[in-house]
Amino acid sequence: MLKNKACEEKVDTLLSKSQIPIIDLAHCGTEECPIRSVVNRVGHQLHKALSEKGIALLVNHGISEDKMKQVYGHLDDFCKLADGTKETYLRKGETNHGYIKPGQERFDGKSKDLRHTYNICTLKQDGQLPDEPLPGFREHVSDLATDFKRLSALLLQALAAGMELPYGYFLEKHRHILDGEGENQSTFRLLYYPPLIEDDGKNELLRGTCKYSQQRCTKDEIDLSLPEDYRAKARELEDEDEQQVTRCGAHCDYGTFTLLAQDSEGGLEVKLPGTDRWKRVGHLPGAILINAGELLSTWTGEKIGALEHRVIIPQEETIRTRGRHSLAFFVHPDNCISIAPIDLPASSSSNSLDSDEKKSKGRKKSFKTAKSKIYNAYQHVQRRFKETYAS
Repeated sequence: MLKNKACEEKVDTLLSKSQIPIIDLAHCGTEECPIRSVVNRVGHQLHKALSEKGIALLVNHGISEDKMKQVYGHLDDFCKLADGTKETYLRKGETNHGYIKPGQERFDGKSKDLRHTYNICTLKQDGQLPDEPLPGFREHVSDLATDFKRLSALLLQALAAGMELPYGYFLEKHRHILDGEGENQSTFRLLYYPPLIEDDGKNELLRGTCKYSQQRCTKDEIDLSLPEDYRAKARELEDEDEQQVTRCGAHCDYGTFTLLAQDSEGGLEVKLPGTDRWKRVGHLPGAILINAGELLSTWTGEKIGALEHRVIIPQEETIRTRGRHSLAFFVHPDNCISIAPIDLPASSSSNSLDSDEKKSKGRKKSFKTAKSKIYNAYQHVQRRFKETYAS
């Protein structure tokens, strides 16, 4: 009986169909001492994966699973605090740092996102974190965030090599990751999606309501049809009911790329480049997912597209009724960096890490390219935040 139920709930995913690239980061070295031949190979694989799929899975990345579990535990403890205590750490105004309670975000502009979120935008001591109620929170979260920052630096170097750019090209545009929102909008985000158990009176789903209409007949013929205004209202209520809640609405990430770790399969879906169908990603234990963001898409003239994705409320009971944790590291360029398409080299002569000391001699910028420089990284992300948190 259990076996049959498991078979019924089996879901086809990109991972189960071998449709998602897997990149091995073993022996890459560190940001300070990279193994150049390996990083070159990773760069070519990463550029190909993001150009063709917008997504890849990274294995042997060097970030401890035990550290992640420890941070998941801290987030659980935070979610158990009294509402009044949690609200003292709320994200406020244009500041992205802080706690975001369920229903506060609407990534698709309609659906309330059912999840607890804590954004960390700086590792400096002035960044508010729940140290007093949760001893060890700052220490362990900062340690893990630093690991993600180091991995991102290595990937930025690899991506530059894969795009035939000087080795430090992207690093120079991302010098202030997690130095604070005044310098850079990169964010280390802790996420907890509560289990959804129906009819127990505790879940956060908003149930629809039934309404009835009574009419008095004023003529011999009885008109059994519903009035048009009621039919329109009914359609509106149905649409609202369908769109009221989700785990995370459809969107593209705003920055360069995002790193995502998760403890289980929980309904993550993507639209691959050139397709209109949503595909479940699947879960590879221990792997970290990377997906392209809007600024990387702009930089590459959309040769690498920003990946549209969402987290649905799964239909499978065994998944829906289980809580899900994830860690997302949103990598953004420094606030002052102007956003315009990169003048990519025509040949691969500068594709070696041995050429990282060389300065690129950029071609004279055309009027069109110069004209497209109408915003910087900070302006872009603030515009997107206003859309996400609009009431």
